Amino acid sequence: MTKSIFTYIILLCTIASIQAQDIEVELFADGFQEPVDIQNAGDDRLFIVEQDGIIKILNADGTTNTTPFLNIAPIVSSGGERGLLGLAFHPEYDTNGYFYVYYTDNSSNTQVSRFSVSTGNPDIADAGSELKMLDFTQPFLNHNGGSLQFGPDGMLFIGSGDGGSGGDPGNRAQSLATLLGKILRIDVDIAAPYIPADNPWVGDPDGLDEIWAYGIRNPWRFSFDADTGDLWIADVGQSAREEINKVDPTTPGINYGWRCYEGNAPFNTAGCPSMTTMEFPAAEYPHGGGRCSITGGYVYRGSDYATLDGLYIFADICSGEIGTVDAANNLTWVINTSDAWSTFGEDVDNELYVAGLGGQIYRIIDAALSTQDTTFSSTLTWYQPAGTGNLYIESSNDLISQITLYTISGAKIGTVTTNGDTQISLSTSGMATGLYLARVTSTTG
Repeated sequence: MTKSIFTYIILLCTIASIQAQDIEVELFADGFQEPVDIQNAGDDRLFIVEQDGIIKILNADGTTNTTPFLNIAPIVSSGGERGLLGLAFHPEYDTNGYFYVYYTDNSSNTQVSRFSVSTGNPDIADAGSELKMLDFTQPFLNHNGGSLQFGPDGMLFIGSGDGGSGGDPGNRAQSLATLLGKILRIDVDIAAPYIPADNPWVGDPDGLDEIWAYGIRNPWRFSFDADTGDLWIADVGQSAREEINKVDPTTPGINYGWRCYEGNAPFNTAGCPSMTTMEFPAAEYPHGGGRCSITGGYVYRGSDYATLDGLYIFADICSGEIGTVDAANNLTWVINTSDAWSTFGEDVDNELYVAGLGGQIYRIIDAALSTQDTTFSSTLTWYQPAGTGNLYIESSNDLISQITLYTISGAKIGTVTTNGDTQISLSTSGMATGLYLARVTSTTG
């Protein structure tokens, strides 16, 4: 018997001992140019959107395809808050090959378009397949919004900024006569102009048909909880407060309050409706300590880190901090880095990633595995017979119900569960030489 490829450390810990404050980031890939969105197409690839108009494929092994998935840089005006800003894949992408992008065109206005994957090569899109679906004029160069997400209802939700400048000088976010400062909602599966019949202002002369919600300043970004469907909107503040909204996505016509309120604080209430008609943030935080602009994320619904389940994870692009909001809307800062976090993304298994403007893509991990007093009454023996590909864990007394193996940074490799045995084996196929962590659970817990 030999420990031919491993150094083994036994860590016996309980789920209750792992806290959200131990969230960390683990480098997954780098070499990107100003990544601003991360999406998946229902498989193990990640699609990295670069602001200058290029989408690249990042594979599950951390490699990046040499040929971009899509290059529309010649029709994209990039710089500042402009560029190729959002990507969403049709819920039936595997059969129809449709995906949607949000970009700033060469007139510095907003364009939402559909493209198709090329026939015969799933790693390359047809750059000539553009179908322009929605466009609107941007009066200034900032507050372009840019988020695209398909909701639980199959509709495409679009986040638009208030048009820019500062303080929303045209009061566009409160105006129902413009698409600026809104959450828009369209049905991509019907004929143009793609208006769902249940949008709140359909047939109402006081509002535009595409509008789903209003009173938004610059939503960077929004997402839907993969379990509950709740809509989470991170709305960038003016000069004092950043806000996070959480609502049932089936509720139409919500007024999120800008420019009347910045977060929970009055900003410019002249001519504003009653505050009782507005939706106020689930959580907010003030500027200070380097914080100045929120980057919205996702509620963690992956399976690798059970203690992160239900936490909304976001960042501040200025301070480099990453924070969480729990089910009770408590906001906690958990990481302090020097990175300019530009976007988050989910993979097909709902594991989370975060990108920095410097070009790095990181995985969100729970690195809180820690040594605890053992409740085992027996000796655990670890060994790997020479010439085999299995690691064996053997107990002299207790029955083992489960073993989970992790990398040293806390990423789960795999779990083996039994009905209770004194010996469990775990395949080591494909694992590199190095230090690994294990959590062993007896049948008594």
